[in-house]
Amino acid sequence: MALSLNDWLTRLESLHAKAIDMGLERIASVAQRLGLHVDCPVITVGGTNGKGSTCAMLESVLLQGGYRVGLYTSPHFLKFNERARVDGQSVSDEQLCEVFEQVEAVRGDVSLTYFEFSTLAILKLFAGAGLDAMILEVGLGGRLDAVNIVDADVAIVTSVDLDHMDYLGDTREKIGFEKAGIFRSGRAAICGDPSPPQALIDHAMAIGADLWLLGRDFNYAGDRQQWNYGGRAMRRNSLAYPTLRGANQLLNASAALAALEALRDRLPLGAQEVRSGLVLVDLPARFQVLPGRPSIILDVAHNPHAAATLAQNLDNMGFHPYTFAVFGAMADKDIAGIFSQLGERIDHWYLCDLPLPRAASAESLEAVLRASGFRESDQSGAQRSIRCFASPAEAYAAARNHAGENDRIAVFGSFVTVAGVMSSRQSA
Repeated sequence: MALSLNDWLTRLESLHAKAIDMGLERIASVAQRLGLHVDCPVITVGGTNGKGSTCAMLESVLLQGGYRVGLYTSPHFLKFNERARVDGQSVSDEQLCEVFEQVEAVRGDVSLTYFEFSTLAILKLFAGAGLDAMILEVGLGGRLDAVNIVDADVAIVTSVDLDHMDYLGDTREKIGFEKAGIFRSGRAAICGDPSPPQALIDHAMAIGADLWLLGRDFNYAGDRQQWNYGGRAMRRNSLAYPTLRGANQLLNASAALAALEALRDRLPLGAQEVRSGLVLVDLPARFQVLPGRPSIILDVAHNPHAAATLAQNLDNMGFHPYTFAVFGAMADKDIAGIFSQLGERIDHWYLCDLPLPRAASAESLEAVLRASGFRESDQSGAQRSIRCFASPAEAYAAARNHAGENDRIAVFGSFVTVAGVMSSRQSA
């Protein structure tokens, strides 16, 4: 009997002893047996933060240009199918099951992680879909990430900061080297970080990549109404701001346009196609402000760098009497660093457990928050509190019950935190 998609995903979770196992030898051997071959231009996107936004902008602009586009991202929020999109639509259960079967048929005794197996399957699906362009988001790091078995025609590193330090190293230089592993000799290597680690630059030079640096090879400028992109040989003027909100989106948009400039001979795009693509781009939980009152903000900020951007975006929202936070995170994150970036902006913390072994408990989050100096209401009259909950849905429900209509609720941290709230809103 054929397996359903849920059956396959359950099976994938038990195929390998470790959830994360860095290295390309195993996946490359199965890719060879699978006869995996990519014919269209490939853009690979890595970085600490901004990967998803950059991928979404690339997809939207290319779709406006009339191209058939495949986009692979991770993780997903509500359905696994979100990870694989063709022409802007999630692929079907049937399509995924078919390529899962093809991978399993040639895997033999090679053990693959959940991410490696699903990456191979989606690449196989894309290879047979008659695509004009393929956009691949790096899962973790770059050099040893599963998507790096494909040689990118253009590789983007959006930003480099401290995250996944157990796997990538404990300095920006070490992490920058890992991110630069997606660069290829003789091909465009775009870096959107305003202060790139020297290790990234050195690696690009050592392998002979065509390195594009923000401020040297491409840049942006703008006013309150519109912005302009300037590259090596192309300018894009009078652009509307991307519909994705947030302080860093012009950095991401500029890196995306630099990549498209590098591919202009193979994927030409007109001015209106670029403008429309940036206006129509859509991506959940990147400083997504939901309609209604109180204001609800969804954001997958789960490291200090992203938390600093979230803090800046909250500052730009205007006055709200009280700010509630629904927060849950993995235990290996720099929790103290995240809390330090939010400062006094959060009045009421609703901390939650997450249904994963890697997750930090709400109680452990509370201990770190108190150690960071957060104090609950005292004689001064300031309204501040910490509460712990067994799930994101319970934390969110409590925050909704206590928030006034002029307050705001920021749901952030792990994808699992945001997904839990999104799911509870759908079922309400």
